[in-house]
Amino acid sequence: MNKLEFLKGILGNKNTPWILGLLAFLISIFGLFKSYNSSELVYVDVNKLIQGYSRTKTAKAEFDKKATAMKGNIDSLVGKWQNELKNYEKERASLSANELKLKQELLANKQQQINGYQEAIQKQIQEEDKKITQTVINDINDYVKEYGKNHGYKIIFGASGGGNIMYAAEVADLTEDILKGLNAEYDKKK
Repeated sequence: MNKLEFLKGILGNKNTPWILGLLAFLISIFGLFKSYNSSELVYVDVNKLIQGYSRTKTAKAEFDKKATAMKGNIDSLVGKWQNELKNYEKERASLSANELKLKQELLANKQQQINGYQEAIQKQIQEEDKKITQTVINDINDYVKEYGKNHGYKIIFGASGGGNIMYAAEVADLTEDILKGLNAEYDKKK
């Protein structure tokens, strides 16, 4: 029997559509199984990346230094104002009504200025913290994007402990690999 006769026999058989359908079904199940068992669906623990990233530590140390200096300025101004208030309390009995009123207004104005300065410094500290955090997050996002492209991943999920990934096999966790590469890249830039 030659190949042509064999094909005519199969195609002429009344079970052929059923066999082809079963074959297509098995192939699709195999493909689905293969895609589920592949490591195309992976994730990283975003909190671990942020905490373990060397730039986070460096930026936080610089930020803490700046914030401490700014808070020190505020503490210095408050200390001076408190000394003036103590002196006012001591001198109060010996001052005239006009001097009392003038001194009270002066102390109240200084207190308002200190409060305004303190609010401005707090706002500046918060903005600086946001800026540093965003820089770190941008670095991480850029690196993860490149890592995904270079390793052929279609999706890399970010888990942040808020329940967006309830379970994943350990093989799907790329956090440590990405953290090593991210820190190595940062160390090269230093």
